[in-house]
Amino acid sequence: MTDQPTAPRPTQPGRPAQQALAAVRQEVGKAVVGQDEAVTGLLIGLLCGGHVLLEGVPGVAKTLLVRSLATSLALGSKRVQFTPDLMPGDVTGSLVYNAGAARFDFRPGPVFSNLLLADEINRTPPKTQAALLEAMEERQVTVDGTSHALPGPFMVIATQNPVEYEGTYPLPEAQLDRFLLKLVLPLPPREDEIGVVARHAAGFDPRDLAGAGLKAVTDAAELERARLEVERVRVDWPVIGYIVDVCRATRSAPSVSLGASPRAATALMRTSRAWAWLNGRDFVTPDDVKALATATLNHRLQVRTEAQMDGTSAAGIIANVLATLPVPR
Repeated sequence: MTDQPTAPRPTQPGRPAQQALAAVRQEVGKAVVGQDEAVTGLLIGLLCGGHVLLEGVPGVAKTLLVRSLATSLALGSKRVQFTPDLMPGDVTGSLVYNAGAARFDFRPGPVFSNLLLADEINRTPPKTQAALLEAMEERQVTVDGTSHALPGPFMVIATQNPVEYEGTYPLPEAQLDRFLLKLVLPLPPREDEIGVVARHAAGFDPRDLAGAGLKAVTDAAELERARLEVERVRVDWPVIGYIVDVCRATRSAPSVSLGASPRAATALMRTSRAWAWLNGRDFVTPDDVKALATATLNHRLQVRTEAQMDGTSAAGIIANVLATLPVPR
C-alpha cells in the first residue's frame, strides 16, 4: 500500500470525458517525467472539486506539474511563494486607493485563478495560511466586508516541505482537513532521473511549455461534464458502511490522538467515486476505497508524539486498518 493512488489502467476506451482526461495525462507527460500518480491525484481533486496537498523535497517538478496541468486543461494558473513575511492581502487581494475616482478599489490577488499553486505553504505563519481557508471552503474572499467570488473551477494545490525541515510551520488541523488529498512526491528512480537530464540535454526549457509541444486537449466545460458523470457513480450501502467503518477505526487506534472526521468519510466517498469513474465503472467497490484511503486520510490523522518516536506513521495506521477491517461482499 502506497501513500498515494496509482494511475488507473483502463482496459477499454472510456466515454469522451474519460478519454479527454486520459489525454491530459499524456500531455502532461511531455513535460514531466514520471509522477503519473501525482497527475492522477490532481485529476481526482479536480473531478471532486477539492484541493490537493503535495509533499516533497525541492526539485521534483511540483511547479512544472501544475503549469503543465493548467496548460493541458486550458485553465489559468498562478503561483505564490509562501515566505515568513507574506501577508494575507498578498494572497487574497487588497483595497487600493483610486485617486481619480476618489475611492478605494479592490485589486484581486493571485487567489483569483483556476489553479493556485501555494508553494511551500508551511514556510509562512499561521495567519497567512488561514487566509486561504475561506477561499478553499467558500470559493470566495472577503475584504473590508465585501465578498468576491472566485472563478470556477478553482483548486488550491499547496506544496510543503517535510515537517522536519528548518523554518517550517505545521499546518493547523482545520486547514489540513480542507485538503481532499495529500500526495507524496518521491525522488525519481534512476531511470526517470536519466530521462529528466536527457530531456534538458536535448534542449527542453521548462519555462517554454509551448516549445515542448504542450497544448490544451480539453477545457473547463469538458471537466464539468466529467464532474457530473462522477456524481452519478453509484455508492451502495455496504460500501458506504465500509467507508464509515474505516474512518471510525482510525479514531479508536491507540496511537492516534485525532482520527478521521465525518468530513474525511465524505471525502473518501468522493475520491473513491472519481477513482471508479477513471477506471470506467459506474459503481464503487471496496477496492476503490482501499486505493484512495491513504491519500485521502493520512494528513487528517494526528499521531501521538510517543508513537511517532517509535516509528508509527499515519500511513502505517491506515494500512493496518485496511488489513484488519472486514471487507463487505
